[in-house]
Amino acid sequence: MSGKLTPGRLMLMAYVYLVLIFVLAPIVVILPMAFSEPDYLTFPPEGFTFKWFGAFFGNARWMDASVFSLKIAVLTSIVTVVVGTMATYALMRGAGRLGTLFQGLLIAPIVVPHIALAVALYLFFRQTGLSGTVTGYVMAHAIIAMPFVVFTVAAALSSVDATLEDAAMSCGASRFDAFRLVTLPLILPNVLSGALFAFILSFDEPVISFFLAGIRDKTLPRMMFDNIEQNLTPVIPAIAVLLTGVSILVLVCAAVLRRMAQSRSIPAEEG
Repeated sequence: MSGKLTPGRLMLMAYVYLVLIFVLAPIVVILPMAFSEPDYLTFPPEGFTFKWFGAFFGNARWMDASVFSLKIAVLTSIVTVVVGTMATYALMRGAGRLGTLFQGLLIAPIVVPHIALAVALYLFFRQTGLSGTVTGYVMAHAIIAMPFVVFTVAAALSSVDATLEDAAMSCGASRFDAFRLVTLPLILPNVLSGALFAFILSFDEPVISFFLAGIRDKTLPRMMFDNIEQNLTPVIPAIAVLLTGVSILVLVCAAVLRRMAQSRSIPAEEG
């Protein structure tokens, strides 16, 4: 009965396929343009060449922006995963009555529009001198990436029996040692998965980076915006191809880590 094609199921499948087409259509259109020979955007693409990838890697300004984005993304993933893991642990092990309030504050960036958050951060950072600095970028990107780390780590912590830590502490371990030696190894795949999500969110973030960018140090998404306005060439689709590849690689790595976490939890549940 579960495999029978009812009218309701057909409508649901049609809706899912329409959503997939809506999401994938821009990618299908823009990616082939990266291999087009003319120095302007055209679809369908004319000819086939890799010269626009060479133009990207051979341009010092593009490379500086890429290295700067990579630097911000790595720092953001480290800061976010450390703070997010500690915050999630505190929420699930001892937040008490304030747990719901703290949880709401941590996941608020998902609800607040990024444009509103970007304006607020711009005004705040302008007053504090953090606008356009590495510290400002990391703080801003950590805010938007924090909910994804919290959700990922919370899913792992919910499956870890708290009595394991109590047993460790009864044997003389401190609270930190119990977490480091017992809980952290069990949730490590999810922690690393959260770090990967934070990395890709920071590396691809365009809106907040647009407001925080300084005159010299610009992230790759901000440089793409500038070139779209001033010099739109197939280099932009070429960068889109590279960013898509990086995103797919990160998602595959996150999926592998989640599979590792599941394989660890299954034997524990059976035992």
